[in-house]
Amino acid sequence: MKGILYTGGELTDLVSFARLPSYLQAFLRDQNGVVAYFGGLHIRGCVQEPGWHSLADVWQGEAAFWRTYATVLETDIPFAQDCVGNQFLLRGDAVFFLDTETGELADLEVDFKHFLFGAEKFPLDALGMEPLRGFQQKGGMLPPGQLLSLYPPACIATPSKQPATVKPVPVAERLAWLADFYRQIKDLPDGQSIRLKPTE
Repeated sequence: MKGILYTGGELTDLVSFARLPSYLQAFLRDQNGVVAYFGGLHIRGCVQEPGWHSLADVWQGEAAFWRTYATVLETDIPFAQDCVGNQFLLRGDAVFFLDTETGELADLEVDFKHFLFGAEKFPLDALGMEPLRGFQQKGGMLPPGQLLSLYPPACIATPSKQPATVKPVPVAERLAWLADFYRQIKDLPDGQSIRLKPTE
């Protein structure tokens, strides 16, 4: 992997580790998670701290994705996320993509090994790194423990065609915002007009 900004330390969450498939255990034994591609991909580790790197927090904790998103099963493993907080889940041996704004779930039709291969070969497309690339071109850097916040959200069609405002925020804050946004729009029909109230 390129552009590595962070690697996890010692395996301190052995309960979660024991529940993982052998290929993910093998990966985590080597580096216990990683922030790679200059923030384009975060593979979580089996740690107690830091919280933003903890697989257990988003898999079984109070903010677990299956508690919020109707399409996510309790057995799905949210092993990674992209630069804006969309999730990569393992369901069986298949990798799924969760759009955390809309709750839509897509089967990427690859296993873990081929997911990593695709990210290595085509990171911009495989990891949806356009927002990060634009942020970097303006001199921005996404540090470990942060995700990019997009406003207006990517799923909103705006008449002005203005580019979204992009800024780094702590992982927990971004994921909480996305979950709240999803709860508000999940029952709206496609094309429904909405009025956004800025949070700042």
